[in-house]
Amino acid sequence: MRIVITGASGNVGTALLRRLAGPEAGHELVGIVRRPPREAGVYAHVQWHELDLADADAAAALTHIFDGSDAVVHLAWGFQPTRNTEYLSRQGVGGTTAVLRAAHEASVGQLLHMSSVGTYAAGRYGERVDESWSTAGIPTSPYSRNKSAAEALLDSYESEHGESGVPIARMRPGFIVQRLAASGLMRYALPGYVPMLAVPLLPLLPLDRRLCIPLVHADDVADAFARAIERRASGPFNLAAEPPLGRDDVAKVLKAKPIHLPSAVLGALVDVSWRARLQPIDRGWLDMAFSVPLLDCSRAAAELGWSPTWSSVDALADVMEGVGQQAHAESAPLRRRSMVEQLHRDLTKGLMTTRHLP
Repeated sequence: MRIVITGASGNVGTALLRRLAGPEAGHELVGIVRRPPREAGVYAHVQWHELDLADADAAAALTHIFDGSDAVVHLAWGFQPTRNTEYLSRQGVGGTTAVLRAAHEASVGQLLHMSSVGTYAAGRYGERVDESWSTAGIPTSPYSRNKSAAEALLDSYESEHGESGVPIARMRPGFIVQRLAASGLMRYALPGYVPMLAVPLLPLLPLDRRLCIPLVHADDVADAFARAIERRASGPFNLAAEPPLGRDDVAKVLKAKPIHLPSAVLGALVDVSWRARLQPIDRGWLDMAFSVPLLDCSRAAAELGWSPTWSSVDALADVMEGVGQQAHAESAPLRRRSMVEQLHRDLTKGLMTTRHLP
């Protein structure tokens, strides 16, 4: 099959290449990224195209690349710059518009869209919902608002074109982790002056005892995408590991003592420190963590034959082990985190929370 993947060098993209790449698989893989990786390892079996989906002419370029494709997997999304929400919307929502338009013009066989638990509305925290739950998102989270807006685009497309349009599968995973994403995740989440090796050494974990979130390993998400491609599945699919991850689970993995800190207090501290440019994560991420529901994954099990091979605790332990080892991959999003590089880029190119390339 000819499979085109936007965001193919990121967290899920790298896991999906591990699942699909190699001569024995027989796929023709095409990757679309802002910064093509060195063609080595898992990235060697891919035809790379450099493109920012926020560009005004992205749809025209994508149409040419999509031509003759059996499946398009749309993973590309921005997590930074958190202070430039206009660019994040152009990349996420505008990029999805470009992908939809190009997929339709090129008459691709199937479109698989990376949605998120973040697309779901609040109202059932700590309870499981199936794919019929409202996708109105969390209003205070720019990430969630954009995921919700992207799903609305898919709704409009399916309403307009019906069965004559491109079949669309919507994957809605919980928070996604893996060992090789450790450096990338810490680059997005930690200020440049904090060494990532300090994270596993935290003696205390100040966090609201109510925390209860869906988590899933990137390998299991990649497996769900591969199964959806093989079965030419369409419609939405929740993806999460068991059990739901709680505060005490996080503390156990970190070997830290949990201390109850109400989410409202923690949220205020996050907001103040973000506004003061002391750290790169906006309050919306915390609001989302304490608002989104848990996920009923029965549909993925029934229609895709999917079940996670990693428990949520093992998945978190995998990424935290990666933090301790400074694990990374040879791609721009997952490259080794360097305090020197990060501080140099902050000084010469602007803060990560404002520049286009984190």
